[in-house]
Amino acid sequence: MAIPYYDFIVVGCGGIGSGALYWLTRQGGNRVLGLEQFKLGHENGGSHDYSRNIRMDYTDDAYIDLCRGAYSSWNEVERESGVRLVYKTGGVDFTDGSPSADRYLCDIEEAMNRHGVRCERMDGDLLSKRFPQFVTKSNCRAIYLPDNGVINSAHANAVHIQLARKHGAHILEEVKVTGINREEGVPLVQTTHGNFRCRRVIVTAGAWANDVLESVGVKVPLRVTQEQVTYFDTPHRKDFTKDRFPCWTYMSSDGDVFYGLPVHAVKGPKVAMDAAGAEVTPQTRSFTPNQENIDKCIRMCREYIPRCLGPILMTKTCLYAMTRDRHFVIDTCHRSGFPDVIVCYGAGHAFK
Repeated sequence: MAIPYYDFIVVGCGGIGSGALYWLTRQGGNRVLGLEQFKLGHENGGSHDYSRNIRMDYTDDAYIDLCRGAYSSWNEVERESGVRLVYKTGGVDFTDGSPSADRYLCDIEEAMNRHGVRCERMDGDLLSKRFPQFVTKSNCRAIYLPDNGVINSAHANAVHIQLARKHGAHILEEVKVTGINREEGVPLVQTTHGNFRCRRVIVTAGAWANDVLESVGVKVPLRVTQEQVTYFDTPHRKDFTKDRFPCWTYMSSDGDVFYGLPVHAVKGPKVAMDAAGAEVTPQTRSFTPNQENIDKCIRMCREYIPRCLGPILMTKTCLYAMTRDRHFVIDTCHRSGFPDVIVCYGAGHAFK
């Protein structure tokens, strides 16, 4: 029997993979195959959950340009699907007035001004006046970006998959890639459900990507951690809806970074720490939340956003697959003789 041939095979159908499938098929490629080792929409990796932050507040000029492109791309997906995915709630970055954190806010402001992105500097008094949900002192420093917001991440992945299928993509669930070889001059993708040949392979498998790439002699230095987000059943839900409360990030003087999102698709606001989880592998991770980090989030909120607290609705875990410098990676495996194998790691930036 002849081995099926495709122009492109995408390995991993999470946030990046589902987007790749959509844009490849939309640009005229109906011979596109997506392979997902789990069920579509699974909660084993880093692309699930109800909401993610979409934001412009980077200090790197290249990232700011990419963020503009992301907003435009999401607008196009919304237009074609008829489904709203992005909600501009505004976003606040604030600090306790420590010099290093305040310097970072100044860098953000300078970058926003260079690129003509709307922003506003505030002290703690103005922040709590604008958004009374925050209890901040005058020594706090903040910057507000009205175009930051929330994206429905799990819904966005599903919409990408639906539109990719509309444009002709074939997508297979519960098919694990066991290796990539070369046959007759083109990549041969070996799976638990048979082999496939193609012109290009795009590996977007997050924490599992190195398991695939080792067959082509590539290993990307990664730090995989188990992170978590907690939703609180606040009795003041009306104050934390998307039209009343912004996304936020808090940078503490001891280096911990916390963030949160307003109520979206769950009946309470979301709070988490950034990159604070234990290092794991996809095989050793647990789905058990870290109580110490939950307690840190509660203490932080008790001081600065006390009305968001209430009984814990749930804590969800996910995997971060982070490069050492926290920059994303898009490259080919040409150094090991596979220029037709492309790898992409979002490193936490994908939905931006």
